[in-house]
Parts: sequence; structure tokens; C-alpha cells
Amino acid sequence: MIAHPIPPVYNERSKILILGSFPSVRSREIGFFYGHPRNRFWPLIAALCQESIPESVEEKTALLLRHGIALWDVAAACEIQGSADSTLTKVVPNDLSPILDDASISQIFLNGNTAAKYYFRLIQPQIQRSAILLPSTSPANATWSFERLFEAWSVIRPYIT
Repeated sequence: MIAHPIPPVYNERSKILILGSFPSVRSREIGFFYGHPRNRFWPLIAALCQESIPESVEEKTALLLRHGIALWDVAAACEIQGSADSTLTKVVPNDLSPILDDASISQIFLNGNTAAKYYFRLIQPQIQRSAILLPSTSPANATWSFERLFEAWSVIRPYIT
């Protein structure tokens, strides 16, 4: 069993919550979300916010908070082989109540099918909050071009400041 090593990113001004599944090996090594260089999360968020792509953890955190975006994962702990979401088992869900209690989250978005699977199975029945599934930004989701991802993820634009 591997425990989630990265704390959530949010503050009281966060308006949306984006949930992934569980950090990749690279993300766990660097201690921050979406650390694999081929993951399109950071270029996508930067494009949606009309900003340059952040490089450091501090720049990434500032970008999220500046635009009212909270970020975390559905799994607090799990068993996983490498970084493959398809191998997640024995998922222990994260407790979202600190974020939901402290921030004014108006919408939850799910980054990919694995996040959705565990959100709807383990978290949504407890918190009774709907969520919108978005296509995964993972390099494993190669059928989605950056342009298609940008179009699909544009649903977050009305929520970001």
C-alpha cells in the first residue's frame, strides 16, 4: 500500500476542485502533481488561464490559487504498479471535507476515467456532490490531441478567475 505523499492545493478562494486518481512515480519523486514531462496538465491549465506554462512547484501552486483552482486526487492510498491507473487496487478515498469546508467549491472536475470511477464509487455517495468527467491529460491518453483536450477542458473556463 502506498500513501498519497502530496498535500492538496487550495485556499479559501478556490472555486473549482480538479481531482486526479493518484500521483505517478515521477510525481511522487518530485513531490508534486503531474510531474511527468509528457503529461499535458500544466500546459493545458496554463493555456486555459491564458498564462505561460509554470515550471517550479511554487509557480504551479501560484497559478492554481490565482485562478481559484483546487487540486488533489481521489485516492489517499492504494496499491499500484508503476504509474498505470489501470493497476490501481485497494483504493482508500481521500477525505475532501477540508477543501469543501474551507473553500467555496462550486464544481468538481475529474481528470480521467480512473478518477471518475473511484470518485463516483467511493466519494460521491458520502458527499453528495456531482462532478464532471474530463478526458485524462495523461500521456497514456494519446488518442486525445492537445487541441481536443483544450476544447473539452474549456468547460472550466467560466469558473476560473
